Amino acid sequence: MLVKLWSSALHGIEAKPIRIEVAIHQGIGYHMVGLPDNAIRESWHRIETALKTLGYSMPRQKIIVNLAPADLRKEGSSFDLCIALGILGASGQIDIERFTQYLILGELSLDGMVKHVQGILAMSKVAFDLKLKGLILPEKNRLQGQWINSMPMIFIASLAELLSQNNAKEECFESPSRKEYSGIASTDIPDFKDVYGQTIPKRAMQIAAAGGHNLLLIGPPGAGKTMLSRCLPSILPTLSYEEFIETLSIHEVAGQNIDNILTGLRPFRDPHHTTSDVALVGGGRFPQPGEISLAHNGVLFLDEMYEFKRSTLEVLRQPIESHKITISRSNGKVEFPARFMLIASVNPCPCGYLNHPAIQCTCSSRKIAQYQSKISGPLLERIDLQIGVEPIDAKTLLEVDSTTKLDNQSSEVLREGVLQARQRQMDRFNATGLNEQIMLNSMMSSAQIKALVKLDDPGRKLLQHTIDKLNLSARLVHRTIKVALTIADLEGCDEVGVNHLSEALQLRCAV
Repeated sequence: MLVKLWSSALHGIEAKPIRIEVAIHQGIGYHMVGLPDNAIRESWHRIETALKTLGYSMPRQKIIVNLAPADLRKEGSSFDLCIALGILGASGQIDIERFTQYLILGELSLDGMVKHVQGILAMSKVAFDLKLKGLILPEKNRLQGQWINSMPMIFIASLAELLSQNNAKEECFESPSRKEYSGIASTDIPDFKDVYGQTIPKRAMQIAAAGGHNLLLIGPPGAGKTMLSRCLPSILPTLSYEEFIETLSIHEVAGQNIDNILTGLRPFRDPHHTTSDVALVGGGRFPQPGEISLAHNGVLFLDEMYEFKRSTLEVLRQPIESHKITISRSNGKVEFPARFMLIASVNPCPCGYLNHPAIQCTCSSRKIAQYQSKISGPLLERIDLQIGVEPIDAKTLLEVDSTTKLDNQSSEVLREGVLQARQRQMDRFNATGLNEQIMLNSMMSSAQIKALVKLDDPGRKLLQHTIDKLNLSARLVHRTIKVALTIADLEGCDEVGVNHLSEALQLRCAV
């Protein structure tokens, strides 16, 4: 007897439909075809033991399992449950017909319990595209499954539970209640009100958050660069529903903790400076998302950027521009999304005290030049805002207590400006039909800048003078205009004026 069931396999962060065909004929042996990996080949032992534990028999005939399409490599253990049902159906031990219209996922343990699998959010799209009746998923995937709105689902803790439901009435197959996305971010993150002084860096942070611009902080040790960067998520808007599902899917495929994502908080990735090229961009025999893809819709923070290997930093150049990363391997090509804000911090020299107001720098000019050359010019051009962070006098901090009144803007105040600026951008792109392509000023192309950005005459003259004086490249000019547009959005202006361009130019050179 031949049985055909549906399952799914991950290819990067995309899910592909897999048709699992099980046939039992005269003969002996267990044969699996369709480019399975070792984890799938070993499923024979898990499935046989689980079926015997539950009182079913493993047919002593020739069993052929085909994973179609045959030219797509499959990996993982999520096919166990589907193959087990196929064997029971092909051998006539259960009525398999009711399972043929479900997408089936789950790893079997030796006692028949169904274990957690990765990537169910991506795989749910396969069931929707195939117009199947629903999904059969492990109970341990209920947390992720609650966010799937397009399909009925059946959560099971064991194979025995599923088979008992199959023998019961149809009403046992009920869709679980869905969880509505509230978009309420966690409050357990640093607040800008705890950062004393640093008016210019805070302003730069607000501009970067409002327009999705990249930012470089340059300053001595202890000036507050890392603390400022870690406060950034507190002024970013919560993920929209589409961003939430996309981000959650990427983290789930990569096997990452999703607790912060479930609160609506944007990803904040801060890899160590010893991180390799592959860990940053993604890769492996079966390519997995790297740090830049895990930072999709959020922030990639490179603390002590000069300490990263130059070859590692250079891989950022293409995804910063295209907002995606393509990884090619011998067994195929995979594309990962990479729309992130790059926030980096560096010391100005090896000792860290170049231009420090109180401490003398001990580095030679040659060492300083060599140290600063770790970031290439093309990569530096892609960082819109480059500002200096001056150290705060330690005595001032000692004098601060709960009763001290400081003109210190909180994250709540800064976030209000960010939300208003982003709303203006959304209205602008909606009015021109570009909302499907771009969402932030930083994503605008040169053609869109010409069509949407209005420069007043003094601003145009200032920009022309700066081009002549500093010999700015076309990329730098466009990035400066985009930053100026974000500043105008923060101030509620429809036209980019000379004051907006002046601030944009100053924030690129305020070192």
